Amino acid sequence: MTHTRTISGRVRIAGVVLGILWAGSAGIADDDPLFAKSRGIAATFAENLQAALKEAMASGGPVAAIDVCKDLAPAIASELSRESGAKVSRTSLRFRNPGNAPEPWQTEVLRMFNDSDTTKEFFERTENNETRYMKAIPTAPLCLTCHGSELPKAIQDRLARDYPHDRASGYQLGDIRGAFSITWPDPVNKTRH
Repeated sequence: MTHTRTISGRVRIAGVVLGILWAGSAGIADDDPLFAKSRGIAATFAENLQAALKEAMASGGPVAAIDVCKDLAPAIASELSRESGAKVSRTSLRFRNPGNAPEPWQTEVLRMFNDSDTTKEFFERTENNETRYMKAIPTAPLCLTCHGSELPKAIQDRLARDYPHDRASGYQLGDIRGAFSITWPDPVNKTRH
């Protein structure tokens, strides 16, 4: 199944989870080299973040995992941005860090992810030739340690200290907690500056 819809005059192509993620209308996204690069960057981000979270949990417990999301996740995004030339980030409708607040287009995609049982990947080229990709982050068991409904007091205290306006708790297993976002600038305009 391919999910394609037009919003605000732009065609948006979103992938579907059917055991394997894929996207495109008659292979449009699959043939776009930035689609494959974006998917690879999102996978690298997810793998590096998950490995760091598991290591922090093993060595310092759940409170140490908060530092990974607070300090290491932005560093991973920054490194991937430098390496690729794209803007790499995480975002959510219920963000913990105000720096991860979604842009309007990201809000629209996150809502689409939440409203769909199958669409968890998004790809588009805008009228300005900017290329955008998002990959949903479902709430896994590890995420519930700091993002679930029943948080230990030590976690609550640390979150209150580090994130006084936290909106990222109360998730259930499988909820869409946010998304990895990769935005590629228009290569023509980039070379003009």
